[in-house]
Amino acid sequence: MGYTFINIDKDEEPSEKSYWKLWLVGVFALLTVGFFRWGGYLLLAGDSVPEHIDAAVVLQGSIASENARTAAAMALLQRGSANRVAISVPRESYWDQEIPPIARPYLEKKYGTELAGRVDFCNTEPDIASAQQEAQALSTCIQEHGWKNIALLTSSYQSRRVRMIWRKTLPQGDPSVYVSVEGLPDPNYQARGWWRQRLYVETWLSESAKLAWAIL
Repeated sequence: MGYTFINIDKDEEPSEKSYWKLWLVGVFALLTVGFFRWGGYLLLAGDSVPEHIDAAVVLQGSIASENARTAAAMALLQRGSANRVAISVPRESYWDQEIPPIARPYLEKKYGTELAGRVDFCNTEPDIASAQQEAQALSTCIQEHGWKNIALLTSSYQSRRVRMIWRKTLPQGDPSVYVSVEGLPDPNYQARGWWRQRLYVETWLSESAKLAWAIL
């Protein structure tokens, strides 16, 4: 009687451990794709500004950023969506010059006397170093004017952090104030394809660290 022996290689048998490895690789691949596809939008607040607000508040930033924010605020003012525009400025320049007397003629020349007359300047210290310090400084200005519905104009990649900080800071003085944030395009960042350019990656890393710190 002959016997036939079948050699079974244990390495060829699928094991529960190998299934888990494949599952983990698949999950990691999906997370990686999702991170690169949607991770750039984590910094964006995604607010929709109400149809009508008491004031559009222009926050401080780079020269290019502030120009874009001021233009957007004046557009809200011009079409009647905002009653007033508030611009955050240092109390004095580094040369001990007051900012509002210099800024007012510039706004009148660019936007007209009528619109420029509906702009208020909210003063801060020259060496303001964080969004929280700016929120604390401007809270007094907002309360003095009695504004109850404001929209903050800032760069898109700062919008989620700014909204979080302001909604924690402003109610300490007046809990009845409603805050929304409009994130404007900024040359330093683009959410779509953020990982393709070094500048966008650096902005994402820096702002993500600030956002995490604000959460903590």
